[in-house]
Amino acid sequence: MQENICIFVEGGHKLSGEVIISGAKNAALPALAAALLAEGEYFFSNVPWLVDVFTMLELLGRLGCQYEITREGLYLDTSNAEETLAPYEIVSRMRASVLVLGPLLAKHGKAKVARPGGCPIGKRPIDLHLKGLEAMGAKIEMEHGYIVAKAPRRGLCGAEIFFDFPSVTATETIMMAASLARGKTLIRNAAKEPEIEFLGDMLCAMGAKIKGHGSENIYIEGVKGLSPAKVDIIPDRIEAGTYLMAPAVAGGEIIVKRANPSHLENVLASLKQLGLTIEISGDEILSRRGKRLRPIKIRTAPYPGYPTDLQAQIMAVLCTVKGVSVVVETVFEDRFHHVEELKRLGAEITVEGRVAVVQGVKRLQAAPVKATDLRASASLVLAALGAEGVTEISEIHHLKRGYESLCDKFSKLGAKIWEAPCQS
Repeated sequence: MQENICIFVEGGHKLSGEVIISGAKNAALPALAAALLAEGEYFFSNVPWLVDVFTMLELLGRLGCQYEITREGLYLDTSNAEETLAPYEIVSRMRASVLVLGPLLAKHGKAKVARPGGCPIGKRPIDLHLKGLEAMGAKIEMEHGYIVAKAPRRGLCGAEIFFDFPSVTATETIMMAASLARGKTLIRNAAKEPEIEFLGDMLCAMGAKIKGHGSENIYIEGVKGLSPAKVDIIPDRIEAGTYLMAPAVAGGEIIVKRANPSHLENVLASLKQLGLTIEISGDEILSRRGKRLRPIKIRTAPYPGYPTDLQAQIMAVLCTVKGVSVVVETVFEDRFHHVEELKRLGAEITVEGRVAVVQGVKRLQAAPVKATDLRASASLVLAALGAEGVTEISEIHHLKRGYESLCDKFSKLGAKIWEAPCQS
């Protein structure tokens, strides 16, 4: 029987050095799904080698794609991708698997995709995806846990679609489907995340006609066919934000390289307010801890607001900031699972609904803790960097879904962090 592996962190070591940011998971996954829209050979560079990416590649393989991983990047061949069934045993492991629904339906006129799984951070319905596709003429039924979708005989039709909430994956689903639909599609109240702009640029490179991606209104004029393209994955702004926070808990200074500061404006403003020194030079960002950190209020919101994917991490930082800080989660209704684990380390946090009040303590104390989801796992690593003693973090499979070589990267910055069989 395989041993359970944990991450161990010995706190109290100042950080110094440089860290290179990987490609964005949340850009790579829709990009890989979009490859299903056109047969042929693709090349993807700056791919983050994460569990979620390998899960998507496994799914694409099941759909008939072939791929090869080299030092240069990922070669993907969709020439024989004729299968339209995305099975439960793969889709249940990753919510982003639902991204294949739009491309399969638009390209083949049908799709059967298991209802997606993912992190337990609250309800994340796919109603917006389905309503958007239905507005384009698709007939959708639920059969034994599967989404069964069929397009009209002549294919999907352009439509005007309004989202009640600017869902990222729903926006991506409709963008991909509309690229091959007959006529024009207008998405209102679309998500504006950098990953949306990236996907739109990729689709345009493939021959799609899209305008406004990255704004609240996206215009798409369907084309008869698309062609493969070379794709360079944008930097992961969530990974960058996580490392930029680290000096606040561990001390010292680091330089984050190959980042895109324009994707982090709200985060950088919050870190400056906290008391970190932030300096930008091209695609490099320096983060240095000052003499005194200040309590702040964070309110998550869709981009360009403060990202929900960095909520747990900033809360870990605030645990040892003198005074009272407030964190308000507006995106997901159940994204405070990390609170109880932070409290095991000695944090003083009170939660009421979607509001967490953090009373800073002098120092956290090491203890065995459990990662409850992807971003919660990163928050525990950050907290452990500043805690007294050696913290043992279990359930680290969550972390490996979104952070490439985290232990190695932090080790090179001077942290004492390693993987080993769990002891608790």
